[in-house]
Amino acid sequence: MAACNRNRDGEDSILEPLCFPEPADGTSLQRLSAEPLLCLFCPESVPLQQKDVLLKHLLLEHKLVIAEVKLIADLPKYMLYWKGRFLEQPVTDFCSVIKTNSTGPVEKQENYFLLCDVLPEDRVLREKLQQKRLEEVLEQQQQERDDCSFQRLCMFCSEDFTGNRSSLLNHMAREHSFSIGLPDNIVYCTQFLNTLQSKLDNLQCLYCEKTFRDKTTLKDHMRKKAHRRINANNSEYDRFYVINYLELGKTWEEVQSEDDRELVDNEDDDWSDWQAHPLSVVCLFCHHQSETMDQIYTHMKEAHGFDLHKLRTELNLRFYQQVKLVNFIRRQIHQSRCYGCQEKFGCRDDVLRHIVAEGHVMKLPDVSTWNQPQYYFPTYENDGLLCTLSDSDDEGSDETNHSEDVPVIAEDISNLRALKQSSVLNQLLKSRGSCR
Repeated sequence: MAACNRNRDGEDSILEPLCFPEPADGTSLQRLSAEPLLCLFCPESVPLQQKDVLLKHLLLEHKLVIAEVKLIADLPKYMLYWKGRFLEQPVTDFCSVIKTNSTGPVEKQENYFLLCDVLPEDRVLREKLQQKRLEEVLEQQQQERDDCSFQRLCMFCSEDFTGNRSSLLNHMAREHSFSIGLPDNIVYCTQFLNTLQSKLDNLQCLYCEKTFRDKTTLKDHMRKKAHRRINANNSEYDRFYVINYLELGKTWEEVQSEDDRELVDNEDDDWSDWQAHPLSVVCLFCHHQSETMDQIYTHMKEAHGFDLHKLRTELNLRFYQQVKLVNFIRRQIHQSRCYGCQEKFGCRDDVLRHIVAEGHVMKLPDVSTWNQPQYYFPTYENDGLLCTLSDSDDEGSDETNHSEDVPVIAEDISNLRALKQSSVLNQLLKSRGSCR
């Protein structure tokens, strides 16, 4: 939940999704970046960031191609190993030979050498480097998880966070709807946050990478376009997720989409020990949680005097009207505003005291205030209360009483006049015309 001092007038974004409730400086990543890449045949060397330059040099000067370079966990050590081996034995003992222009004149034929994991020695080397890298990454991740000296400002509200990195990541996910994943799935967190902060400082959208003229325009763009997230297809972020280090030659997408039918075939189809995760329903007014609808109804009635059953019956609320009412109340309380009289307060505790003192617990504003389309969207994305709402007790009478509100269009209708007259778009256009 948002802290009391984070509420501000004007921050009434209905669609803002919410959720209920490091000395680790990436030295191994920095060390890796600092290691040079050595040519396998000559003294030529380049920084790791310029690996394409060296690969081009190997191709043009030495006629050597290294297959699947991007899947090599530690390219500097890989190059150093093969440089030593080529000093001991000729390159033809290890590499496949590809002859170009084989049907042409001999003087125009050239031999190119392919170094790949078809060679058992190369495969073993790649797997060892991958295993060593995974061990380093897991050790780095554990250091970051245990580190309590982390300190950093939030990228969106400049709130200062000290202690464990998870406090900042959870805050950005909960308060700003910006999630880069679970803290336990991330490694080199400081470098990750630095990368994201650098993009924002350069007025660059984190998702589409477009650059804007000022921070306000960038902020509006990311909010309206739902771009307050990172692009999963941007390989720049791959090194910050542990899943990308798990298996040699597999991306995170391949790991997640692996077919587990073999595992299923080897297991019995006995689901008797299956334990479903209990549904957690949070009270509208406090942090109390219950596992059943009856329990949360009883709690809200006894502890707060709020009877949702009674309101549903008195107002004859259909299912989606209940959804909008719950989302409306959640949103008002989150914004420290009384849902009954719309008075604004400094924090959540103040508005709850006001609601009780003024007897506004069961007081609702005019239906037109909360029965709005924007409240179809959940205030809290994981709001279990919405999943347990029930329709009116007498569904037959409800359908009879309200059928005139819902236009029914026959499948083979030939005249669209009825549809056009009752369409939402037509109503909106009429409303706009009457306001001019």
